[in-house]
Formats: sequence, structure tokens, C-alpha cells
Amino acid sequence: MNSFFQRKYIIQGIILIVALTLIARLFYLQIIDDSYLLSANNNVLRKVIEYPARGIILDRNGKILVQNEPVYDLMVIPKEAKNIDTLLLCNLLGIDKEGFEKRMKKAREHSPYRASIFEKLIPKETFAVLQEHMDKFNGFYTVDRNIRTYPDSIAAQFLGYIQEVNEKDIERSNGFYRAGDYIGASGVERSYEELLRGTRGVKNLMVDALNRPQGSFMNGKYDTLAVAGEGLISSLDKDLQILAEKLMRNKSGSIVAIEPSTGEILVYVSSPSYNPNLMVGRERGNNYMKLLRDPNKPMFNRPIQASYPPGSAFKVIAALTAQQAGVINAKTTFFCPGGYYVNGAKMRCTHVDGTTDLVKSIQNSCNTYYGYVYARMLESRGMPPYKAYELWRESLMKFGLGNPLGIDLPGEKGGNIYPAEYYTKRFRSNKWASSFNISLSIGQGELGITPLQMANVMAIVANRGYYYRPHLIKGIGQKKIVKKEFTEKIWAGVDAQYYEPVIEGMSRAVSSGTAAGARIPGIEMCGKTGTVQNPHGENHSVFFAFAPRENPKIAIAVFVENAGYGGTWAAPIASMIVEKYIRDTISMSKHVQDRIMNTNILPFKKKSTPEVKKTDKQDNNSKKDSTTANKQVAYQENKESNILVHHSQVRKNYAQ
Repeated sequence: MNSFFQRKYIIQGIILIVALTLIARLFYLQIIDDSYLLSANNNVLRKVIEYPARGIILDRNGKILVQNEPVYDLMVIPKEAKNIDTLLLCNLLGIDKEGFEKRMKKAREHSPYRASIFEKLIPKETFAVLQEHMDKFNGFYTVDRNIRTYPDSIAAQFLGYIQEVNEKDIERSNGFYRAGDYIGASGVERSYEELLRGTRGVKNLMVDALNRPQGSFMNGKYDTLAVAGEGLISSLDKDLQILAEKLMRNKSGSIVAIEPSTGEILVYVSSPSYNPNLMVGRERGNNYMKLLRDPNKPMFNRPIQASYPPGSAFKVIAALTAQQAGVINAKTTFFCPGGYYVNGAKMRCTHVDGTTDLVKSIQNSCNTYYGYVYARMLESRGMPPYKAYELWRESLMKFGLGNPLGIDLPGEKGGNIYPAEYYTKRFRSNKWASSFNISLSIGQGELGITPLQMANVMAIVANRGYYYRPHLIKGIGQKKIVKKEFTEKIWAGVDAQYYEPVIEGMSRAVSSGTAAGARIPGIEMCGKTGTVQNPHGENHSVFFAFAPRENPKIAIAVFVENAGYGGTWAAPIASMIVEKYIRDTISMSKHVQDRIMNTNILPFKKKSTPEVKKTDKQDNNSKKDSTTANKQVAYQENKESNILVHHSQVRKNYAQ
């Protein structure tokens, strides 16, 4: 009897254990493990992400700079990828068996039951053939995407590029981005990412066992539509940009041109540049690495990240700030014996100007005049020179130097204007004076500015005392919204009355002075050349200007690295751009245009197509014209490269 009851309890226990096991298993499968649910749903229902079209970018006249081109991602659900024609799929995609296995392994690691990308950015030509055979590839389907395309292959540093998101991008977006999404990585693509990207949509599709679409689920009741990104209207003039890039071909440097009345940037050139179409498609990664390894640094954004001494063009700012400080006026004269030699400082001119006033000092770019101006700024204001230096520095910063201007691009640098503490530490005393760093008086020494900043200085001079923050996007969306910060007028700290003698000097510099080669018949352009010392090689060629004198339409800064005289390279380039913008024509001789466009002065020469051979007569004429131009510039323009500033001798004299 006892044996019967014992067996009864054992049998009941076994049944109970089995029942509990089944219940636990069912709970796990239905509640915790969703793999079967996913597999079942994927057999009848597929959620397909609809990616929005990224906003297009137009130039100021409505011409296309960036648009979209359709491509396709091939998705795979590994658990369903059975009995497929592997060889056919590999042939269609242009991959081998090893590549197929590698992609499948990665997809399984992501999830055997969830879709992931098998092959991305398939061009429309390949997709057309692939689509005919999709019934042979169980577990595979395609998703529509868009990539950027650049019809004219220009303005790469301005436009920027997009790239696939990484984990940090996903984390920072609070879940907006998912693996496989794309995000703006540089340029306006990055600055205006939240506007350009749009909003994803989801389409619920019914599919059969053979992976064939059977229509929308519930007639699209639960679908959400993708919303295209906002379009942008840039401030660039496309035709002017194309010309500027041609003029800077095979040269290092930059061009920035601004409309003074608005702060809108008309031209934005960083050279050498690259074809932005290289940064899209399946070869993007390889192209990116090649560009990074290029010794000419085509991805370096020179207009906002390169810092140069401004050279003689700085004399414009020096003249304005000195007048505002009350240490000189339009009639102040200094005698130039061919150089500035005061208290041990040595700073030569290439010519003897004699008695020189403010207008003449700008016209002839007199180094001596600005040596005296700087000395007065530091030593005639009733305070120790190091304190007066700080006032001088503050006046420069009001012109937008020393700090980023706030352009709508990432990565802008502020240039460099050292505080007084730097020189106190360098000279081991705060009793230093103007002779210790006299090279600052003519834009040399430790001064560093970006091309954008100097173009903005020209806009300030054109406006007689104020500027609008430089920007590259003049309108957002259909309503053409302008950001508030780009409509604010910013005063540069110098009263309007002090600009006229400086502008007169700049006008004479172009009409009969150091920039005479940039003269445009019928247009009064006001400009200033510079030949900037470069301790690493040939001097930099610099020219800054605005035009016309009354009601200015354009302010421009041109830096050509390692090119020598400002009047030989930078000034003609600026002249052609200015005339093209104002008149839509170029009157400069074809010979000069060809010289500018075809000469290769890159430090690391690029391979190019063979040049057309010149006849002996053409070659002799070319040499003759070049020699004459160089002689004229050498006579008219100050050679900052010959300036000798003997800080060590000054410190020795001071110690004695």
C-alpha cells in the first residue's frame, strides 16, 4: 500500500515538473525570446525604413551646387537566407565567395533574425539587374537611399561631405541615428546637419515565402512618410567660384570674397582642393585616405584654419587704429630715409620716400612710416608700453582679429595676436618697448590672421567702420530664413571720418602704386599688396581690396603661398575676380590669364597633362613680359623679405 502511494507521488511530481518546464519554455519563447516572432513577422510583414532626401544646396542665383542621386542598400536576414544562388549574387555585386562569407558573418553577429546591411550604396545600374533576380535570394531585400552628387565638382571645403555615423554620433543624437545612417562630417553639411537630414519614414510591406512584395500592410495605415531635409541657398556665386578655383589651380593658398553690405561670402576657395564626388560612393574610404596622405593637404580648410602674417596689408589697420587713438592724423608726416632705425631696431624699405604723409604711406607701402606709428601707439600715450600694447591689441580685436568671426562652418581658427604677457615673458621684463617687436608694425613677426579675417577687414573699410558676420548660407528652406546672428551690424571701433585718407591711399596704390597691375579701367578699386616673409621657403603673395570705391559690391583677400610678390600673383587674381563679379567680363590680357591659370607653383608638384609647346617667339615674349613685370614690382613694392629685425641686438642694448 505504501509502495502504491509512493509511486503515485513520484508520477505526480514528474508530471508537475514536465508541466512547469513546458510553461517556462513557452514563457521564454513567447515573452523573453522574440526570435520566432521576428522570424514569423519577417515572413509576412517587413518594416522598411524610408530614408529622406537630404536637402539640396543652391548658389545665390539658384544654380545647383549639391543634389541627390538614388542608390540602394541590400539588406539581409541571415536566418532566412537559405537555398540562395550564391554565385549569381556574387557576380551581380562584383564580390567573391570570401567577401560573401565575411558579410554574412557580420550580419549574423548583428542578429540572425534582424535585417542588417549586406552591401551598401549599390548604384542604380547594378540595382536594375539585381532586382530581376531577387526571387532567387531568400532573406534579401533592398532599401532606397540617396547619396550626394556635385555637378560642377567645386567648393569642396565649403560644402563638406557626409559619412556613416559612428557610436559617438548615435549616442549624441539620443537615438535619432541608427547604424548605417549618414551624417554631415564637415563644411555646411555638418553645420546645418539638423536641417539638411530630414526625418525618416517607415513602410510596412507584406511579403510571401519567396520574398516577393505583396503590397502594403493595412493599406499603409501604419506607415509614416519620410520628410525631406530643408534646402539651403548659399551666398556663393557659382560662376565666380569656378573662375576663382581655375585661377588657384596648382597653387597653395586661398581666396575669400565678401559682399560688404551683407557679410555674404561670394567666393570661398581653399587650394589645393579636391573633387567632392570622391567623398561619396563605395570608394569613399579609399579616396579619403589618399587625400589625407597627399602632401599638399587638399583637405586643409585654409580660409578659416590657415594663419599667415598679413604683411603690408596690415598697414591699413595700423593707420585706422592709430587715428582713432589720436596719435596721428591724416596730415601727420614722418621722414623716410630708406628704413626705420630707432633704438637698435632695423627695418628697411626698398626705396627712400622722404617726407611721407598718411595717404602716401599707404600708396607706397612705407615701412618707416608705420615703425613710427607703432612707436607712438606704445610710447606716447602716458602709460608703460606694455599697457599701451594691450590697448593696441584690443583695437585690432575689434576688427575681428585674434578670435573666430563665427562663420557658419566648423573648425574656424582665430589667428594669433599675442598678449603683452607673452613679450614680458620672452624679454624677461615688462620694460620692453616698440623696438623689441617692431616687425608687428608692418604685419610681420608673431601676427597671424586667417584669409577670412582679412577679407572681413576689407569689408569693414568698404563700409567705413562696420561689418556683418561673414556667412555662407543666405537663406534656409522655402521661406529663405536668415539666421539672426548674420543680420547684426558690428562696429569695428574706428569712426567713419578716419577711413577716407586710408581709402584714398588704397585707391592710389591700385591706380599708380604697388598694385598698379591690378588696375581695372573704369572701376576704382582700393587695395593693398603684401609680400609676406615665409621662413620655410618663398614668400607669400598677398592682396586685399574692395571695389568700387563708392557703394562697394565686393571685398576680397587673396593669399598665394610661396609665390613671391603680391603684385605679381595675388593682385591680378583679385582683379579678375572683381571685374568678373561687377561687369561679368575680364579685360586683363589673355597672356596674363594664361600665366596665372597654367603655372604650377605647388611645393609638391602634381602630375599634369603635357603642356602645349610654345613657339620660340611666344616663349621669348613670355620671358620678356615676366622680366618686365618683376622689375616693376620690385621697384614699387616693399620687400618685407629683406626686413631685418634684430631682437637680440635690442635686448643686448637694453641690458647695457
